[in-house]
Amino acid sequence: MHKFGHLLVMDDKHSEGAVIRAYADGPLLVRGDFELRDEAGELIDPGRATIALCRCGRSASKPLCDGTHSLLKKRREP
Repeated sequence: MHKFGHLLVMDDKHSEGAVIRAYADGPLLVRGDFELRDEAGELIDPGRATIALCRCGRSASKPLCDGTHSLLKKRREP
């Protein structure tokens, strides 16, 4: 178990529910038994068992990641 900002990140060995893995300069990958809800508490159907949550804030499909972070990283590199 690790502290990541205000999130608690569990590794596969210690979790019975959802596993959240943070990727450097990338999304949060969520696997396992989870519910995804909007700000009003309404259930969002992610359409899959494993999802990537946006951390860069620029995804067109927020809260899901659409890969925009990788384009931003390429623009910053010389």
